[in-house]
Amino acid sequence: MAHVELSLSEVFVPAARASTEPELDNFGQWSSTVCRADEPCLLIDADTRVVAISTAGCELLCLGEPDGLIGRPLLDGGLRLLDFTANRGELTEAEIDKIPPLLALSSGRLARGLLRVQAASADSSDATVDAISTPVHADGAVAGSLTFFSEV
Repeated sequence: MAHVELSLSEVFVPAARASTEPELDNFGQWSSTVCRADEPCLLIDADTRVVAISTAGCELLCLGEPDGLIGRPLLDGGLRLLDFTANRGELTEAEIDKIPPLLALSSGRLARGLLRVQAASADSSDATVDAISTPVHADGAVAGSLTFFSEV
């Protein structure tokens, strides 16, 4: 017959250290990360206002400086999206609702798509950008969306 011996010891609980970082919620942590990111990325809130955008994101999307965009609605901040026709027309309202940052907000799911961004000057060419967006949750609800961009 097998013999099993069991012994119990007290659980070691490490002492809690005081954090020197201020407490941030999920949305606040993403905002801080996006502001410091080297990659082109964007964080908008549920009202589509720009909460944070990386410098690389501003350059890729022809938007100027990040500080000038914070707090402004995404589409009122100078972002000019064009359709993929030869005429390069502006997107309709129905098409705008389907761009990845807004689709992630409304659907609560990952969204991906190509965007054609109007060039900042007439002598520059328009940029085609791959956008991948995810909803950002706070308190169990969608509080915004986080988007990463890559030039195609």
